[in-house]
Amino acid sequence: MLFLYVMNDENNENKPTEGEDFYLTPEGYRCFTEKYHLKRGYCCKSGCRHCPYGFDKKTGNIKK
Repeated sequence: MLFLYVMNDENNENKPTEGEDFYLTPEGYRCFTEKYHLKRGYCCKSGCRHCPYGFDKKTGNIKK
């Protein structure tokens, strides 16, 4: 069991950091920042609040 814990701990390098990659909304949800989206490198087309790619969930189009 200890070996599995160490392996999982090594995979946390890409784990989002609170305050830098996301913040918690008053409702308790994680809201990802523009910096996180750019680090990820693509648009997930979910209509994220801080989407740097210009995706509009209402039209389904990328504005940029």
